[in-house]
Amino acid sequence: MEYKKFGDKYVIRLAVGDEIIESITEFAKKENIKLAEVSAIGAVDKATIGFYSLEEQKYHATDLEGEFELLSLKGNITEKEGEPYIHLHIILSGEDLIARGGHLNAARISATCEIFVHVLDGKVGRKNCKQTGLNIFDFEV
Repeated sequence: MEYKKFGDKYVIRLAVGDEIIESITEFAKKENIKLAEVSAIGAVDKATIGFYSLEEQKYHATDLEGEFELLSLKGNITEKEGEPYIHLHIILSGEDLIARGGHLNAARISATCEIFVHVLDGKVGRKNCKQTGLNIFDFEV
């Protein structure tokens, strides 16, 4: 992972074999980022994405392996219990050009990943919502 800062924004490049969630978590810790918006494009060869069932209040994971264009990665960095909390959604497309998307659990870079992180002033935490079972924004941090 390499990155450079431009004002309140960072440009990050992940290399072959880097894992997206682990890399962004490491970056957020190193740069002490409490709140940010994340977007990216690139290529992956292995991913675990999920769909959240509100009725069951749990994620159903799907593992994907092969060559995939990372068409879009969007999400945010907040904090939960003093640690970076990375929440990302991803859209991937393989050779068939059919898009697959969901909540990102993990993804390994196959070629490169170009990430933009826009840091915001302030801090937003996470708290569990009993109604949905999700870790939602906590503005009382």
